[in-house]
Amino acid sequence: QVQLVESGGDSVQTGGTLRLACAADRSIAEIYSMGWFREAPGKEREEVAQIYGGGRVYYAPSVKDRFIISQDNVKNTAYLQMHSLKPEDTAMYYCAADPRIGVVPGIAPHFTVWGQGTQVTVS
Repeated sequence: QVQLVESGGDSVQTGGTLRLACAADRSIAEIYSMGWFREAPGKEREEVAQIYGGGRVYYAPSVKDRFIISQDNVKNTAYLQMHSLKPEDTAMYYCAADPRIGVVPGIAPHFTVWGQGTQVTVS
C-alpha cells in the first residue's frame, strides 16, 4: 500500500502563491490517480483537483484557472501549484491516491489512500 506525505502548506496573503507536494513511498507512475482535497473548518471535505487515467485532469470550478495539478514520476511526487490565493482557499489540504493499476481510462477514481494533510491559510 502506497503511503503519502504532504508538504508545502503555509500562511500567505491574498493573491499569493504556494506549491504543495505529495511524496509517495513508491512509484506512482502506474497507479490510476492522484488527487488533492481540502477541508475547511465546519465544511465537508471537497475535491480540488485530480490527475488520472494517464494524464486526464479535473479541477473544481472554484480553483480552475488558478490551481495546477501535476505529478513527477521520477520523484514519485504529486504537486498542486496554487496561484491567486483567496481567503476561501484556507483549509487543510490532503493528498490522495487511487492505487489501482490497469484501470480502464475514464473511469472515476476511487481514492483509498490519504496523506495526513498540510495547512494552507490565506489572509
